[in-house]
Amino acid sequence: MASSFISFRIQADPPKRLDKALSRDVPEEATLSRTRLARLLADGAVRLNGVVADAKAKVAEEDLVEIAVPVADESHIGPEDIALEVVYEDADLIVISKPAGMVVHPAPGTPNGTLVNALLHHCGDTLSGVGGVQRPGIVHRIDKETSGLLVVAKSDRAHQGLAAQFEKHTVERYYKAVVYGVPDANDPRLRGVKGVSFESGNIMRITTQLARHKTDRQRQAVLFNGGRHAVTRARIVEAFGTPGVAALVECWLETGRTHQIRVHMAHSGHGLIGDPVYGGRRKLSEKALSPAGIAAAKGFARQALHAAVLGFEHPVTGEKVRFEAELPEDMAGLIAALRG
Repeated sequence: MASSFISFRIQADPPKRLDKALSRDVPEEATLSRTRLARLLADGAVRLNGVVADAKAKVAEEDLVEIAVPVADESHIGPEDIALEVVYEDADLIVISKPAGMVVHPAPGTPNGTLVNALLHHCGDTLSGVGGVQRPGIVHRIDKETSGLLVVAKSDRAHQGLAAQFEKHTVERYYKAVVYGVPDANDPRLRGVKGVSFESGNIMRITTQLARHKTDRQRQAVLFNGGRHAVTRARIVEAFGTPGVAALVECWLETGRTHQIRVHMAHSGHGLIGDPVYGGRRKLSEKALSPAGIAAAKGFARQALHAAVLGFEHPVTGEKVRFEAELPEDMAGLIAALRG
């Protein structure tokens, strides 16, 4: 059976045992659960500094881990004629504006109708094979219900180059989000929230560790010991209501972790409108907003999050490229109603 290979280095202050260090440090895009990692260790598929290692092997910072992940014969993953909004395309990469509701790659429960299925139809066999049969060309993801920009590699050279930029956190990523409340430096409550600070220009900076929730593996949890370092910045674009009870904010990532903006904004007390996992359903003041605004917020069917800007160095030409995607109709309509 063919395998795809994942390599990475152990981060600072690791747990003593390899199995625990893997659970903490394995790249999120690999989507390897603890159970899967345990099976790979038992099968001898994990090498530590070039030597096959078991779960109890001792690890140290900067140790090199290599995992051979068997790629199942995903014969059901095939091209599907699904419309794509192509923002840019050349021989090495393609930039897509993904609609909300589309999953990036096939997974249990979502075997088809994904971005990968659409790309296989659009690009044929020109997608990079680095991601394996199930995720050809995929170098990063955005959540199913998040809309916006995503870059996909068509050549292996582009895949390696883009992956390196994401790993080094040099990719420019700006998101637009509609949140409950107004994250303002003048709010005394925010001064008491651990991990939240403000920079010049009324920019909120959220610095925590993130890890999978202990009891709900589909969620992320904020930690201050262990987990993965995560930094999000956010600034107010527009406040809604008198007094302000919601806001359009621009968020940008210093790191890129699963659900990072959603969980960080919720931690600050400014969860995303429509987010069923982290946002909560707050009652908005009828004195502050119009009935239409309250109804729009209450009925918004997904997290109000859009990947609006994506910038990086072209991995083949070296040119700096930057792409923008306008807000989708549902978010534009939400904002219009909140203004009303």
